[in-house]
Amino acid sequence: MVSTAVEIAASVRAGSLDPVQVTQEALDRIAAADGVVGAFRRVRAEEALAEAAEVAARPDLASLPLAGVPVAVKDVTEIAGEYASHGSLAGPTARAAEDGVVAARLRAAGAVLIGLTRVPELCVWPMSDTPDGIARNPWDPTYASGGSSGGSAAAVAAGLVPLAHGSDGMGSVRLPAAMCGLVGLKPGADLLSEGGWFGMSVHGPLATTVADTALLLSVLADVPSLASVPAPAASRIGMSTTVPLLHTPVPRELVAAVSQAAGLLATAGHTISPEAPRYPATMVLGMTARWCAGPAEQARDFDFRRLQRRTRTHIRVGRLLSRAGLIREQTRQRWLARAEEFFESHEVLLTPTLSHWPVKAGRWHERRWLPNVLPSTRLAGFTGQWNLAGYPAITVPMGRSTVSGLPTSVQLVARPGGEQLLLGLAAQLESANPWPRTARN
Repeated sequence: MVSTAVEIAASVRAGSLDPVQVTQEALDRIAAADGVVGAFRRVRAEEALAEAAEVAARPDLASLPLAGVPVAVKDVTEIAGEYASHGSLAGPTARAAEDGVVAARLRAAGAVLIGLTRVPELCVWPMSDTPDGIARNPWDPTYASGGSSGGSAAAVAAGLVPLAHGSDGMGSVRLPAAMCGLVGLKPGADLLSEGGWFGMSVHGPLATTVADTALLLSVLADVPSLASVPAPAASRIGMSTTVPLLHTPVPRELVAAVSQAAGLLATAGHTISPEAPRYPATMVLGMTARWCAGPAEQARDFDFRRLQRRTRTHIRVGRLLSRAGLIREQTRQRWLARAEEFFESHEVLLTPTLSHWPVKAGRWHERRWLPNVLPSTRLAGFTGQWNLAGYPAITVPMGRSTVSGLPTSVQLVARPGGEQLLLGLAAQLESANPWPRTARN
């Protein structure tokens, strides 16, 4: 099984592990398994080996937090010499002259950028398939790995790499993390905003352990102190398994995972009560409007005629919503007031991550808009509202379904600035209830 990022970096810094060897082993795993998993749009084999050699020769090797660690990056990332496709054949293909912020911070920390992971077109959907491949769930390849960071989640859960970068606009880190049995953190908008989707989208890490999650977060945010995971103080935790406003039924095993987590956290000294925020009815419209209008803004430089059929409809809907003036700051402010009200008496909210099981893997990009929208909204009932609020949230694995064998998980949400609290609580769950790190165990 692949070592953790913390283990790899420590061994490279100590001189007992060669970054080139680590990278070659990762490339061998990708070559052996990615034909089934479909995690990568592009594997940077030659470039990654050259980068690993450069890392090995760096004079500051002994101080690099990600020394020699192979990291997969989501195909929305500017990397010198590459282009980010955003999952589309309709966008610009000019190669970047220099690294963007994410790639630059990863390289500065000593990471090796192993490849670009598969995403759905314009990162709209919670299933990551493109005309040239399907990102599949390593626990059961007949299921999708999620989206839009589905390729990143598949790469980590399959044990191809220890870490992956993702981004989250409506749950796009947390949903695939939940489907693939990983830790996935959506930081607060004040920490790692990507700027897209009217401020809802943020960068975030996917990993197999809490320590690795914290390490990658610290590098992406350029805040070294975030790599530490302090033991959390006793916290007041509200627990809810009811889908906000819609009240659609949640599968029994996903509800049971929340009860299990609540019991473990109570044993650790936290106070659990069955409470949730008072979600305003306008919240759903505010999220939906941004989910449609955000990609419409993003696609301005794309060839509309070459976009997928479902995406063209999504963009048309987004343009209509924008023209109707439905991207309203007052909608977000009304929801923020309710969220702040809840967090006056609670430090954390505990919910399921998924409101339904993952969909089957397939060529969803060939289907029409509505058959994509319906399963998307059914899956993401607990996630998008925290993008609208800009609050940090984390997915934590809890076990596996006794019926399907797919992972189960919970979501923890905290007020802005609460990333380390979430990591500390996740570490307590990890210690009390260790999960299998990858599907290759």
